[in-house]
Amino acid sequence: MTSEQISTLLEKQRGFYKSGATIPVDFRIEQLRKLYETVKKYQNEVNDALKADLGKSHYEGFMCESGLVLSEISYMIKHTKRFAKAKTVRTPLTNFASHSFKQSVPYGNTLIMSPWNYPFLLTLDPLADAIAAGNTAIVKPSAYSAATSRVVEKIITECFSPEYVAVVTGGRAENTALLEQKFDFVFFTGSQAVGKEVLRHTAEHLTPAVLELGGKSPCIVDKSANIKLAAKRIVFGKYLNCGQTCVAPDYILCERAVKDDFVSEVARQIKLQYGEEPLENKDYGKIINQKHFERLCSLVDPGKVVVGGEANRITNQIAPTVMDNVTYDDAVMGEEIFGPIMPILAFDDFDAVLDELKDQDKPLALYLFSANKKHIRRVTTELSYGGGCINDVVVHLATSEMGFGGVGESGMGSYHGKDGFDAFSHSKSVMDKKTCLDLPMRYQPYKSKLYEKLLHMFLR
Repeated sequence: MTSEQISTLLEKQRGFYKSGATIPVDFRIEQLRKLYETVKKYQNEVNDALKADLGKSHYEGFMCESGLVLSEISYMIKHTKRFAKAKTVRTPLTNFASHSFKQSVPYGNTLIMSPWNYPFLLTLDPLADAIAAGNTAIVKPSAYSAATSRVVEKIITECFSPEYVAVVTGGRAENTALLEQKFDFVFFTGSQAVGKEVLRHTAEHLTPAVLELGGKSPCIVDKSANIKLAAKRIVFGKYLNCGQTCVAPDYILCERAVKDDFVSEVARQIKLQYGEEPLENKDYGKIINQKHFERLCSLVDPGKVVVGGEANRITNQIAPTVMDNVTYDDAVMGEEIFGPIMPILAFDDFDAVLDELKDQDKPLALYLFSANKKHIRRVTTELSYGGGCINDVVVHLATSEMGFGGVGESGMGSYHGKDGFDAFSHSKSVMDKKTCLDLPMRYQPYKSKLYEKLLHMFLR
């Protein structure tokens, strides 16, 4: 799509929003129901597309993508009416008699830019929130996950008229053309590098944005942890989608006293979950493309590999890999891995680990496996990160009851459920002042001692 065509499309959406068609809550709920039924209708096609793009099994495709989308849409259908209601707040005596309230209103014309690693979930989830909040939307899926993008376009085209919700496919040229437009709100999920470009463009128009980025999400395992359960859950979260998960545990910080036991248990769990030959497992996925495959291969130090390390350049697959005795100087620690490589670093001093993490970029997720209440309290209160789990990984994002988002270098803003509705809304503060009474103390001349005493009393 050309810049001119994108501009024309946005103008049509501006006109549709200006008409007030998206404001009634019943209209929003009707559109969400339509989206829900259409996703269900094409569920098999969605799962086939995810298999083609990322090698995901149908089970994983439903568990991690289409099933979560249906859950989010269902949640918004149930709660949008309540979210959209005006919220009465207390009015101070100085503004007697008044009714004060906060009213959520849509931003208007929004842009949703989604990534390739969870191409269905991370496109339709924010779209459901945008619709619930009363916006129009232009959706830009990733060119890398082409099969899923085609199904997304099919679903949206069947559900909505383009002046309400539209899909723009393509690559960098289309991304640039979209970002040059003036939207009322931009929602972006992707890398930090591209996120910076998005923010530069939105700054030109003073457009608010939510950025869901990534980073190196640490996973701490101390000596009080249940090592067998920790290894089982970490292997699941690390190698899910071949490690191409923004909240996957990027690297493991394991207390030296239990490190050998942990490494052994991780090796055992990889065999239990993926078999003796993971690359022969039909339910084990693949790296999205050759470029990312080669990047990941360059991060593997064969001298430090203790599990896995095998790769198939024909299928773009890398076996679940574990690297032991890793240091911060290794290449694998120089960037977000975003693949099935698990570096393990040993530590002796928990306090030193926390001090080190405080000096690093704020990650999208952080995980702690521990039975030590002091360690748990310190991690949850002292460290800054987007979100995380105690004694588990990844699963904190699979709920509409908690917002999901980053902080600092890992992003800004959050979504899911009420947080998603709020992300795509502006909360207006309104005071409805009554005309039956008008207190004289605010008007000049300021000469009355009584009014001055009353003012001091009210404002304390």
